[in-house]
Amino acid sequence: MVLEFEKPIADLEQKLQEMKDLARGRNIDLSKDISSLEGKILALKKETFANLTRWQRVQLSRHADRPYALDYIYEITNDFIELHGDRTVKDDKAMIGGLGDIDGRTVMFIGQQKGRNTKQRQERNFGMANPEGYRKALRLMKMAEKFGKPIITLIDTPGAFPGIEAEERGQGEAIARNIKEMFTLKVPVICIIIGEGASGGALGIAIGDRVFMLENTWYSVISPESCSSILWRSWDYKEQAAEALKLTSTDMKSNGLVDDIIPEPLGGAHKDIKEMSKTIKKAIIQALKTLDKQSPEERISQRIDKFCVMGVVVE
Repeated sequence: MVLEFEKPIADLEQKLQEMKDLARGRNIDLSKDISSLEGKILALKKETFANLTRWQRVQLSRHADRPYALDYIYEITNDFIELHGDRTVKDDKAMIGGLGDIDGRTVMFIGQQKGRNTKQRQERNFGMANPEGYRKALRLMKMAEKFGKPIITLIDTPGAFPGIEAEERGQGEAIARNIKEMFTLKVPVICIIIGEGASGGALGIAIGDRVFMLENTWYSVISPESCSSILWRSWDYKEQAAEALKLTSTDMKSNGLVDDIIPEPLGGAHKDIKEMSKTIKKAIIQALKTLDKQSPEERISQRIDKFCVMGVVVE
C-alpha cells in the first residue's frame, strides 16, 4: 500500500530497484548512480515526513502495514500468555490482553487489535470494542493489581463500537467505570497510543501514570471524517477538520495531554517493526524505573492531578 504523498518516493525506489537489477543482470558497474539515487531518496523521505500535514499523519496511523498491538507484544516480550473473556458475556476479540515477560519482569498487556484481512477485521470488529471488551480489560487490570504487576495498554481504535446491542449492554457505563477504576489502580500504568486514539473508545484504557504517543498517531474526541460530517454534512472536509482538531502527537504534547512522543523509523512504524518495538520497549522500561520509585499513594495522587488539570480554563 502506497499513500498519495508517498508516491514520489515509491517511484524513485522503483527506479532504484530497476537500476540494481540492470547492474546485476548485465554485470555493469552502476554503483555511483545507485549511491546518488539512494541519497536522493533519503533526502526526499526526510523532507516529506518532516512536513506531513495532520491529515497525512492520520493516514499514516491507519496504514495497512502498520503494526498492531499483538505485533508489538510478541516482539517486546520473551513470552506472552493471552487471557480471554469478561466472565459475563463473551470474549471480545477487539480487545486483547494477557501476561508478558519483559526482561524477566511480568507485566499485564491490554490493547485494541485490528485485523489484517477482511475475515480478521470482521472477527476483530475493526478494533472497535463492545462493553464486554472494556469489562475484560478491567478484569485484567484488577488481576494485575492483585498480583502487583504493572499494566501496559496499547491504544489503536477508531472508537468504541456504536451499535444498538453495545448500547443495550452498557457501553457508556463500561467505559466510564474503566476510567474511574484506572485512576486508583495501585500498580504502575503506562498507556501508549500506537495508531488511532478516538474518543471514549481510546480513553477507556488510557488513564495512566505515563501516556505516550507514537510519532505518527492521533488522539482526539472525534475522527476527522466524523467531525467533517457533523460540521459540513460531508466527509469532503476531513483535511480541514484534522487541522482544526489539532490531533497529532506534537499537538497533544504541546497541550500537555500526553507525557512524551516515541519517535518512529523514517517512513513510519511499519518500515521497521523490530526497531520500533525496541524503542517502545526502552520507553516502557525507563518509565517503569521511575514509577517503581514512587509509592502507590504517590502514583495515584499524581495520576488524578494529571487528568484533573486537563481542559481547565482560567479566565
